[in-house]
Amino acid sequence: MCIKLGPSGNSQAFFDAGHVKSEDSALWVKNLGLDCFEYSFGRGVNLSDKKAAEICAAFKNCGVEISVHAPYYINLANPDDEMAEKSVGYIIDSAKKVLIMGGKRVVFHPASQGKELRETAVDRTKERFLRLTDRIYKENLEGVMFCPETMGKLAQIGTVGEIVDFCKTDKVFTPCVDFGHVNAREQGSLKTTEDYIRLLSFMIAELGYERIKNFHVHFSKIEYSSRGEVRHLTFEDNVYGPEFAPLSLALKKLDLTPYIVCESAGTQDIDALYMRKIYYNN
Repeated sequence: MCIKLGPSGNSQAFFDAGHVKSEDSALWVKNLGLDCFEYSFGRGVNLSDKKAAEICAAFKNCGVEISVHAPYYINLANPDDEMAEKSVGYIIDSAKKVLIMGGKRVVFHPASQGKELRETAVDRTKERFLRLTDRIYKENLEGVMFCPETMGKLAQIGTVGEIVDFCKTDKVFTPCVDFGHVNAREQGSLKTTEDYIRLLSFMIAELGYERIKNFHVHFSKIEYSSRGEVRHLTFEDNVYGPEFAPLSLALKKLDLTPYIVCESAGTQDIDALYMRKIYYNN
């Protein structure tokens, strides 16, 4: 397996060039020299099967791999069982759709703490992961890689440790490490190659090398406050970070080949290309 790099959604340059169709994203990404793309169901899984199949054909034709991000409002810690079951359903619907689109990865936000004690919310989230696992196997979706994401705000469930623990519930789960989120939550913790190696080595020790080798990554620079993430930035930022070069060295030292999605604000394709150049020139 080789490392894959690409954007999350379409950049401002994509639209400025007159493109509007998701199918056009495949050739746009290919022509930049990138090889993956993340499609967002942020506001709901409302893509028709016909449209999904058309997107699949376009991406296969260009040799670009596609993943999806499940709706942003998922909350497996919701005290209301019915609402939590809807969140499980959104993840399942995203998985069914990504298969039609020709992909196999689903990224999702696990939960929010709300007004409860963190321990209570985390325990409930883990219990809901077990329900989600049951649905995954019942729907014959175990061939999909389900990627719970590390989160950037302190009030969200999704520290590195929590995500690793959730992934221990079943082999269908692989972490999505958003390094910008981790850095924001931990007030600028990711600076050196050793910082990244320490984080990645922890995940390998807990989940095994084979599970982490091709894990999912989100990367962008993110402004943060005392409460964590504030907003996504572009690579022009020189205040908040994190920087990609130390991560690229850590990935090489640990022989990891993840699927890396750039989430920069409006320049995600150009910044993904910049990451590619850093990775292959380091």
